[in-house]
Amino acid sequence: MFKKMKDRKGEIKIVRKIVLVVALIALILLAIGGYFAYSYISSALKPVNPESDIKIEIEIPMGSGITLISKILEEHKIVQDARVFKYYTKFKNESEFQAGNYSLTQSMTLDEIIESLKTGRVYREPVFTVTIPEGLTLEQVSKIIEKNTQHKAADFMKKVTDEAYIKQLMVDYPDLLTEAIFGENVRFALEGYLYPATYSFFEENPSLDEIIKKMLSATDSIISEFESVLIEKEMSVHELLTFASLLEEEATAKTDRETIASVFFNRMAIDMMLQTDPTVLYALGSHKDRVLYEDLEVENAYNTYKNVGLPPGPIAGAGKSSIEATLNPSQTDYLFFLADKEGTNHFAKTYEEHLVNIEKYLR
Repeated sequence: MFKKMKDRKGEIKIVRKIVLVVALIALILLAIGGYFAYSYISSALKPVNPESDIKIEIEIPMGSGITLISKILEEHKIVQDARVFKYYTKFKNESEFQAGNYSLTQSMTLDEIIESLKTGRVYREPVFTVTIPEGLTLEQVSKIIEKNTQHKAADFMKKVTDEAYIKQLMVDYPDLLTEAIFGENVRFALEGYLYPATYSFFEENPSLDEIIKKMLSATDSIISEFESVLIEKEMSVHELLTFASLLEEEATAKTDRETIASVFFNRMAIDMMLQTDPTVLYALGSHKDRVLYEDLEVENAYNTYKNVGLPPGPIAGAGKSSIEATLNPSQTDYLFFLADKEGTNHFAKTYEEHLVNIEKYLR
């Protein structure tokens, strides 16, 4: 018995020694890790090369968020670490960075870089700009590209409908372009994914690839701002852009977008068809000033007079206001709305109220 107790005591001493050694090693590693982390961050907050006066040209695309801006700065070796720059700006509550082309150096401090990006000091004027308005289809965008560049509309459409090319883009924009763009009955995979904005070009003949990627990058940047909201609402990017495209085609003012969004959500909640005329026009593939009753009967997946829920994909390019309204709709009980001859929308909770509005504003 005494021998066993003695052996047991010896084991306890050994265990204690091992625990002590392991604890010391852990503390040492923690201290070393903390030191290296502190050193790394301290270094990343300093200029990349204080002695350099070589100008590095960069472009900040329209609609870029801080995540994309930080990545661009790191890729051009203007900052040492994109994450450090990103959180540095957040901790200092810096925002409202300007799109454009800049001439920066590795000797600039983070504060100097921030100041340059906020004031929008550009180093050269663009050769030309192209404006893509909200609410246009890919085919309409192709005509604007033809009018403003050396590319034909047909070539643009061929490029944006090339499945092999689109799959390459999916690798570059994995969070934006998902398999949903190849969903059943989707007319054009990239419909609604090219952001409506004014784009600057600094060479006379940019390639179609460059033009398309500029527009996709802008969409990607806008969508990234709402990543957490999408997760919270369990909404996919494809659903967001599809819903927003309907608002873009129906609404004229920001308040209208939010209220129309509530109408669509209210209808979807009770499996009521959305019955929005722009989807009929998209299904027909033509523009009309007035949708006829016979048009409503067209058998097409995009026709929301024939199908419950959202159409297979976006029907146009939506702007930021429509995207925001989709994610933050008004809270109403409305199920109906119509636009009068002046374009003002009028809302109703019941079909009877809607009929009164028809008599009052359309007869």
